[in-house]
Amino acid sequence: MRRAEIRTTHDSPERVANALRPDNTDEMTTRVEDDAVVTTVERDTTGGLQATVDDYVVNLRVAAQLANHDIRSNHE
Repeated sequence: MRRAEIRTTHDSPERVANALRPDNTDEMTTRVEDDAVVTTVERDTTGGLQATVDDYVVNLRVAAQLANHDIRSNHE
């Protein structure tokens, strides 16, 4: 089994983690530790681990960008 842990810090780690969790596969877990989002990925092969981590990084970038925007509703 191959394993990677990705740890990134954010001003709104819960928002980032909540945005990431729906895209997690069965081989992934995401949690918040203080100001960090920590995701652990386990895969059977190095290639599978690399592909999953690559996808995760793309999702992380989008989640972090969205978490930094003040989201407002038109419905008051």
